[in-house]
Amino acid sequence: MNTSLPFAIPRLLAAAPHRLLFLIGSLNVLAAMAWWLSWLHAPGVSPISHLPANWMHGFILQYQVLPSFIFGFLITVFPRWMNLPEATAWHYLPVGLGLFGGQLLCLAGLVLQSDILLHSGLLMTLAGWMTATLWLAIQYWGAEGWHPHAASCLLALGFGLTGVIAMLIYVHWPKPGLAFAMLKLGSFGLLVPVYSTVAHRMFPFFAANVVPGYRAWRPLWLLAVQWPLWLIHLSLELQHAHTWLWLVDLPLCLLNGWMLWRWWPRGEAPALLRVLFLGYAWLPLAMGLYAAQSLWFASHDVFLLGRAPVHALSIGFFGSLLVAMVTRVTQGHSGRPLQLGRAALWAFGLMQAVAIVRVTAELAADAAFWQRLAAGLWLLAFLPWVLRNAWIYLRPRADGRNG
Repeated sequence: MNTSLPFAIPRLLAAAPHRLLFLIGSLNVLAAMAWWLSWLHAPGVSPISHLPANWMHGFILQYQVLPSFIFGFLITVFPRWMNLPEATAWHYLPVGLGLFGGQLLCLAGLVLQSDILLHSGLLMTLAGWMTATLWLAIQYWGAEGWHPHAASCLLALGFGLTGVIAMLIYVHWPKPGLAFAMLKLGSFGLLVPVYSTVAHRMFPFFAANVVPGYRAWRPLWLLAVQWPLWLIHLSLELQHAHTWLWLVDLPLCLLNGWMLWRWWPRGEAPALLRVLFLGYAWLPLAMGLYAAQSLWFASHDVFLLGRAPVHALSIGFFGSLLVAMVTRVTQGHSGRPLQLGRAALWAFGLMQAVAIVRVTAELAADAAFWQRLAAGLWLLAFLPWVLRNAWIYLRPRADGRNG
């Protein structure tokens, strides 16, 4: 490009929702884990005495980092799913400002021991969430007919917004149940339903486009069955009824394992498609760990696996599919070939190692060392991928089209 590049960058970032929000999410991925790694090496005091750093770690990843990508994707596809006009920059610029500014202020508050900065970051995050959720809800209610995937995602965003509000209430009214609810709402109210819904709609569609003879299989009853199970899991966790979690987690493990077997491409398939299904394999594995943890707790009153199931879900499932899905969207929406590429292959491969290290850290004698190792590997995995994607988001489409 020519010397006018600095002036073209704002226009390029505003050209499509995924450009701005994926870039923000990518930067947030690195910032969040850099702070967490530094805290693991030198734990500090929270500017809000009743807000432990590990709870903020969960909040930042579930409500600031991953939603940047989720909103970038949903603001792009909601109009397409429902045959509506595409979003304008004024619809998603406030979302990006809220999530990016919110996370920066939260991290600054944690580093500088400033409760004012931390409060401001939480308020900006809420503003970004409300803007995005309201616009998507308006889109849904303005569309004709029934759109189950959009409805499923919108319901999940409602739980996510509730989690953000719970966190804001907690910092002023220190009831631990509020923070605990925020963490659980983020996992089984927001992220598992959104990831699963998008996978149900998009993965068989992607496979049918590139694998000869592949027949897309995505009956809606798969979502209809899972939503009650997700909500029962959420309810049981909120009540600390861990003894009974296996009653829903084992069916979720078996159902998602069967779905993966049905979806798996039997013929030649590009690597960019394979990583989608490999990342999805972490979901039945994580639910299997949850079920095993519950059964062991029921008979021995001990959490044998600690937080291993949580990290199999958050790093293995959420993290792996973040790389795979964002790479797929970035390549397709930038006019580039649908190829995995070396940076994405590096990130995806190393994320498998991160997930394994963090899961096994729960059983290691020196758990803190393995946790620091996992955080360091996370940064090592994402840095080349973030740099390459940022380069794409800051340049025009390779095929010369708008967007």
